[in-house]
Amino acid sequence: MFKVALIVFVGISLEGFGQVKKQFSVEKVSACKKVALSLHAKTGNCFVRPSQDSDFLNIYSNQDLEQYSHSFSNEVTGTTCKVNLSLEEQDQKGVGQKISYQVFGREEKPSDKFWKVYLTEETPYSLSLNYGLGNANIDLSGLSIENLKIVTGSADVNVSYSSGIENKIVMDTFFIKVDMGSVNAKQLNLARSKVVMADVGFGNMYLDFSNKPVSNNHIVGSVGAGNLVIQLPSEDVPVLVHINESWLCSINLCRSLKKIGENKYANAYYSKNAKNALTFDLDVSMGKIIFKESR
Repeated sequence: MFKVALIVFVGISLEGFGQVKKQFSVEKVSACKKVALSLHAKTGNCFVRPSQDSDFLNIYSNQDLEQYSHSFSNEVTGTTCKVNLSLEEQDQKGVGQKISYQVFGREEKPSDKFWKVYLTEETPYSLSLNYGLGNANIDLSGLSIENLKIVTGSADVNVSYSSGIENKIVMDTFFIKVDMGSVNAKQLNLARSKVVMADVGFGNMYLDFSNKPVSNNHIVGSVGAGNLVIQLPSEDVPVLVHINESWLCSINLCRSLKKIGENKYANAYYSKNAKNALTFDLDVSMGKIIFKESR
């Protein structure tokens, strides 16, 4: 049977944050060949990082277990370890009140409470990350991610490959959904994803394709009343864009994209059988889509 450790111990003291303590740990079991991790952080600050440790999951925090609500479960199905974890910082201010602070621009003191999530570089993951309020920083450098789903309500989320190490396996789908928050996804060429799916409600999303892709990339996007900014590469990368738009939306195309048909645009390097092309299929109703070129 899969061993799951729920651990509390006196940790390291970091100036300004108090003691950092291990809260949850899932040890590696040889019978499990992959991990399906579902993480829901309703409030607070969450960090996801790669680790050279062999454990499937290690989570540290500067809080004690009794300071926040949580649920933690796991099961083994075939050769997959399914881990479900929900975290919620206890706060006197309700979620509705926090959202009103953001909507009406009232100042709110940032929380100093955090969770640090470490994933092993040795095992493939399917990740489902759901954030309500607060901040999330996700570094996927050198991990093996088969599928990635990120959903944010009013949280601000940053995704990167900070060390420049690409995903070790081909990713099937990179899915991002933002409601009222923001998502900043950098170095998406390193994700090695067959499909990137972006869903923007009222928030803001930035997708960075500024580096040359190593394979064909298909990007499917939907924008409601928010903003989607797409950074294109500066090198001779073929780009094709198809946009279903309404009279209420705003589309800003960069100079390299020329109209080739109804709602279709392409750059000079695009051809039907082009290799390592970026292909965009986008829908927008009341929001804005902006394409930028790297200089």
